[in-house]
Amino acid sequence: MRFQVRALSPNNLIETHTVDAVDAGEAGRLLQQQQLQPLSIRAATVESISGGWSRRGTFSLLLFSAELLALLEAGLSLVEAFEALFDKEASPLSRAVLGRLIEDLREGQRFSAALAQQADVFPPLYVGIVRAAEGTSDLPRALSRYIDYQTRLDTVRNRMVSAAIYPTILLVVGGGVTLFLLGFVVPRFAGVYQGSGRALPWLSQLLLDWGLFVGQHTGPVLGCLLAGALGFGYWLRRVVRSGRWIAFLTRLPGVGERIRIIELSRLYLTTGMLLEGGIPILTALDIVSHAVSPTTRGALLAARRIISDGGSLSHAFEQTRLATPIALRMLRVGERSGQMGAMLTRSALFYEGESARWIERFTKVFEPVLMTAIGLFVGLIVILLYMPIFDLAGTLQ
Repeated sequence: MRFQVRALSPNNLIETHTVDAVDAGEAGRLLQQQQLQPLSIRAATVESISGGWSRRGTFSLLLFSAELLALLEAGLSLVEAFEALFDKEASPLSRAVLGRLIEDLREGQRFSAALAQQADVFPPLYVGIVRAAEGTSDLPRALSRYIDYQTRLDTVRNRMVSAAIYPTILLVVGGGVTLFLLGFVVPRFAGVYQGSGRALPWLSQLLLDWGLFVGQHTGPVLGCLLAGALGFGYWLRRVVRSGRWIAFLTRLPGVGERIRIIELSRLYLTTGMLLEGGIPILTALDIVSHAVSPTTRGALLAARRIISDGGSLSHAFEQTRLATPIALRMLRVGERSGQMGAMLTRSALFYEGESARWIERFTKVFEPVLMTAIGLFVGLIVILLYMPIFDLAGTLQ
């Protein structure tokens, strides 16, 4: 494993070194042999090795698997395949990943062990699939299974992203128009109406008071809005990265159950792929726990305890509410026939198709409703601005 170490040199200078060692203790001993005093030792991440850039952003695991599968099916060995990929690769970060794999394989490490050395690039799911394939000597089939799995996940993800694009554009445009009205138009109308001495409807008066406040404190208001937007963006990024956004969506009425079905579909697909690859059920659940939301992870750990105590997979999923009625029946059939992986995969495909139809129907209904709501809100601001003018015109008549 590679460690990044900050150490004090004999000249009392702080230096940073990258050390290959089994653990942090060995890394410290290696530096002490060089008359360096370790100050801090931590696992070297991709960001620290490559100057702050993340390999995950440039190294496509799906493309890597597809190219490796093609080379293996052409008759090349693993080292020869990686050398061919290394020669054609132009990205420095991808070359670093491939170069490290070639080096580890030439040292005699197994492929799965070499992948595990770069956990920031190759997730536990991928390492587990390769480790199971090494036991059956059928790596091409495992890679093919992973490519199919990842392609299905990407299809669902792209479908959801595509469904969210138009509503997002509506929200951004509607929000921009609203901010323009409240921050530019309303303050100028407020200056016109100020001092007229006429009683205004209370909503109009409230809006004009806001306009006067913005006109008098433009800088602080803009600063607060900018700080609020940055804070919201930071909070949203943390929520998305932590996976808590799924738990939030599952609590929404009308939408929550569908989001839960989509996540369970992913759980079934991942677990089914691992079981079909020959990975034991307890190991498969450990691997899958890294790819689900925190709420589902807790239920998955409870299901694992039930299974380790002698319970069946169908019973464990039923007790922890991880099994839908259809998935539960298919699981029981799979347990009787010895094809649990295939039954889980079929359950995932069934709900994948159902979720696709629901997303299509939801977007067709949600988009016009959202557009109407934005139009009504903007129209309300305009009407409140012009109500004093209508009132004045009525008195002149």
